[in-house]
Amino acid sequence: MKLSPRDAGAYFAKPDPAKTGVLIFGSDAMRVALKRQELLKSLLGPNAEEEMRLTRIPAAELRRDPAMLMDAIKAVGFFPGPRAAFVEDVNDTVAAAVIGALGEWQQGDAQIIVTGGDLKKTSKVRKAFEGHPAAYAAAIYDNPPDRGEIERMLTDAKLVPEGDAMAVLVDLARAIDPGDFRQTLEKLSLYKLNDTSPLTPDDIAACAPTSTEADVDDILHVVAEARATDIGPVMNKLQAQGVTAVTLTIMATRHFRTLYRIAANPGAPIYGVRDRDRVARQAKSWGAANLELALGVLTDTDLTLRSAAQTAPALALVERAFIRLAMLGARR
Repeated sequence: MKLSPRDAGAYFAKPDPAKTGVLIFGSDAMRVALKRQELLKSLLGPNAEEEMRLTRIPAAELRRDPAMLMDAIKAVGFFPGPRAAFVEDVNDTVAAAVIGALGEWQQGDAQIIVTGGDLKKTSKVRKAFEGHPAAYAAAIYDNPPDRGEIERMLTDAKLVPEGDAMAVLVDLARAIDPGDFRQTLEKLSLYKLNDTSPLTPDDIAACAPTSTEADVDDILHVVAEARATDIGPVMNKLQAQGVTAVTLTIMATRHFRTLYRIAANPGAPIYGVRDRDRVARQAKSWGAANLELALGVLTDTDLTLRSAAQTAPALALVERAFIRLAMLGARR
């Protein structure tokens, strides 16, 4: 059976130990790994490996010895509790072993947890899980964590944000990789150790990563201040550093949403930004109406980048969008 992205988040937090298994797959290995970690922790608890209730099987080893998975799901554990056999990096070279284990699985066997890359619809492994009445297949897309996922992570980290801090975390989750976001929450958990006060935007600013940001902030300010002639040189620098088009689009959207929030609520507190005075000037200069237009340009650019029909160089598309924004800003 297929799990939608929304249903997958809820299932990974509270999996059914009576099910046969779960396939988690997607093009972003980090996102897949984080979801697999969440699922295994929820299913087995924190001490599964020490209690030998989790068997890890790399796909390369399963390819050499196809009986490994069947042996793992049928093995009798020494410790009570749910068990799982985890197969990593599957593809159709191990399809026969995985499909065979799915077919032979019975109640009381270890659950079959499988991860893979960007498996096509024709993948035998993917079709086997999607068509199985007691197993799930969950595709993990390159989307940032939604608010529900962030709330679950905060609960796990024993963090309670105030209202403004939650908005900052949602923006931060869109701007950085999921692994970096999880590490940020771990830092915040240590930072707030023995501190029972709510999490604030200043707490987040003290722990948020700073490595992506200085040069990307440069291009965001260049665009927001309508300095169109400066866009090309800064984009060349970012390209040389390996910054991706998707990252630039996400962070630009985050910046212009911040400007819109400020412009639409004059006098409200400004949070989650480094240079509040500079950002406030940008918001006032643009105005809420023009910022709505700017966000529309960025949304269209994001959709184009994610489209399978997109053939133009991704960074060129982003640079063109930034020039359009700068020209729009100059006409305000």
